[in-house]
Amino acid sequence: MQRLTIIGSTGSIGRQTLEVVESFPELFKVVGLSAQSNVELLARQVRRYHPEAIALGDEAKLPALRQLLPDWAGEILVGPQGFEELASRDNYQTLVSAAVGAAGIRPTLTAIETGHDVALANKETLVAAGHLIMKAVKACGVRLRPVDSEHSAIFQCLEGKTKKGIARLILTASGGPFRSLDPAALAKVTPEEALKHPTWNMGGKITIDSATLMNKGLEVIEAHWLFEIDYSAIDVVIHPQSAIHSMVEYADGSIMAQLGPADMRLPIQYALVYPERLPNNFHRLDFFQLGRMDFAPPDTRRFPALALAYEAGKAGGTMPAVMNAANELAVAAFLARRIGFTDIPRMVELAMGHHQNEGIITEPTLDEVLAADGWVRSQFESWLRGIGR
Repeated sequence: MQRLTIIGSTGSIGRQTLEVVESFPELFKVVGLSAQSNVELLARQVRRYHPEAIALGDEAKLPALRQLLPDWAGEILVGPQGFEELASRDNYQTLVSAAVGAAGIRPTLTAIETGHDVALANKETLVAAGHLIMKAVKACGVRLRPVDSEHSAIFQCLEGKTKKGIARLILTASGGPFRSLDPAALAKVTPEEALKHPTWNMGGKITIDSATLMNKGLEVIEAHWLFEIDYSAIDVVIHPQSAIHSMVEYADGSIMAQLGPADMRLPIQYALVYPERLPNNFHRLDFFQLGRMDFAPPDTRRFPALALAYEAGKAGGTMPAVMNAANELAVAAFLARRIGFTDIPRMVELAMGHHQNEGIITEPTLDEVLAADGWVRSQFESWLRGIGR
């Protein structure tokens, strides 16, 4: 039986991970759960899965959580250090890193450094600190398995192959809900419209990132670190049906593709049981219902976030952390109706420009990565006022 700790258990990936666990109760035991602030759902998960310990990011919510769990005898850890403590314990084998934002970086690195395998869904971990994470993975001899459907697809296409034969990686993108929207209408897009993803059921932050194509930009940076491939050999193609999750082109022109339904439980399951393949009761891809598959190049003039991510990745150092933090805050501002949809990449570009002028740290420590993230957060309100909103 594999013992799991889940960082971000109340989010979209965390909840779907628990659905996979329920499908195979003889294979998995949940020993640790964590949430930032959703104490109601965390309490329900505790009562259902009986972990040994849990962590709550928002310490102010601790009294409410204790009130919801009056008879639970397990340990409650609090704050960011609580996430790290949960990740460092020796009572589990695999950490599912599913928190949203930079909060997932430290617990993921802690899990690796204490000898645990990681099923990685937290994009920011590799985007902001990929050089540190992959160095630690190699030094500690642990396995890092991707949960994102795109990286899981590439991981599967590369099985048994050598890096020498790879010509390029091809990440597919649905294009989001606005891929055919008139450019002039993008500025008037509402949060409700942006949250209606055409093919995937995801959390709010990732859904907005998909609409701006920033999600694909983050995945390009992740792919660079996961598979040790130069940015010049990583392409993005718009594929609205989301049936092909990504592809690998080899030196001889052959292309390997991984197909499946748009269901995150499948890559989650594969990350947890690799190299095995287990049956499941989830729905399957029906070619006759699918009918057709379309492909188009991404329009980076209408959706500049993808180009900004490539730029940040190539700049390296602390620039991806700055880009990521600015995007995270801009998405939150959009959802709060403080800025418009097209202001999201504007805010990212503004932050990146300021950081370029301040000076990029080329080989940052973790503290320097997090300091760059914190610098963006300290400056963001003044930048927001500067765009006239």
